[in-house]
Amino acid sequence: MSIRPVKRLIKSKPTMEGAGVHLRRAFGFGNTTDFDPFLLLDDFRNDVPEDYLAGFPWHPHRGIETITYVLAGTVEHGDSMGNKGAIAAGDVQWMTAGSGIIHQEMPKGDHAGRMHGFQLWANLPASLKMTTPRYQEVKALDIPEIKDDDGTHVRVVCGNFWGKSGPVDGIAADPIYLDVSVPPGRRKTLPVGVTRHAFAYVFAGNGKFCNASEPLSVPTEPVSWADIKPPAEADNRSLVLFDRGDELMVQAGDEGIRFLLVSGKPLEEPVAWYGPIVMNTQEQLRQAFSELDKGTFLKQKAAGQGE
Repeated sequence: MSIRPVKRLIKSKPTMEGAGVHLRRAFGFGNTTDFDPFLLLDDFRNDVPEDYLAGFPWHPHRGIETITYVLAGTVEHGDSMGNKGAIAAGDVQWMTAGSGIIHQEMPKGDHAGRMHGFQLWANLPASLKMTTPRYQEVKALDIPEIKDDDGTHVRVVCGNFWGKSGPVDGIAADPIYLDVSVPPGRRKTLPVGVTRHAFAYVFAGNGKFCNASEPLSVPTEPVSWADIKPPAEADNRSLVLFDRGDELMVQAGDEGIRFLLVSGKPLEEPVAWYGPIVMNTQEQLRQAFSELDKGTFLKQKAAGQGE
C-alpha cells in the first residue's frame, strides 16, 4: 500500500460570482490537468445576507455537470425545462447540463442568516457533451452515513466507500464524493483508487495529510518524504491536492477535522473553456455562443411542450 503524498496545499481565494455573491474559490479557471475530471470548486459560505442574496440569475451551461452540496440555508433553482425546486441543509443537487440548459440558483439563509454550501464542476467526456440534461436531487436522509469505531464519520454522496454506495449514479467520471469528519487527535487512513485524481477541501478544524508520523518512515514514489519538508498543516478553507497512491492518511488536530474528499477518473481530453461552457475545441465553444445569440442553444423542449 502506498500513501498519497501531498502535491499541493493551497488556500481558497475570495472572489465574486453571479450577481455579486461573495465566495471562496478552491480551484478553477486555470490548468485543468491536475484536477481532471473536475474543473472548479467554490465554497459559498457567508453570514451576511447582502453578500449572497443576489444569487446566480439565469445563465447557461453546456458540457459539464454541476454538483451543489448545501450545509446551511437553502438554494432555490429553476431552469429552461420548467424544473423548479429547493435544496436545504444536507441535500445535494447533481445537474448534468449536457447539450445545454439555462438555469438560476438563488441562495437563502437559515434563521440566523447563514448560508453555506459547495459547488463542484465535473467535466463531461466528448461522447457525452451533448447528452440530454438531467437532474439528480438527493435529500439529506437518503445519503448514507458511516460511523467507524474510532468516531470517524463519512457521508457518501456519490460512489462506493466502505461498503456503502451513494445515491447519485450514472456519472461519467465515476466520481467518489465524501464528507469526512475525523475526531480530535485521531489518525485515519482512507482508501483512494490508484488511477484516480483526488483532492480534499478542509472546511472545519485542522490536521495534517500524508504520513504524519515522525520520522517520516513511509517513502512514496515519486517523492521520498524522508528527503523533503512535510507540508504545513491544512486548516479551514485549505485545498489539498494529492499525488499518486492507493490511500491517504490524515492526522486530525485538536479540534478534529472535516473535509470533502473527492476523486475521479481523469478524462485526459482537451478542454476548451469559457465562462459556463466547457467543450473540447474552440470551434465548439464558438458554436455554443453563436447558438446562444441566435436562440438555438437549447436542444430540449421545456416541460409541457411535447417533443
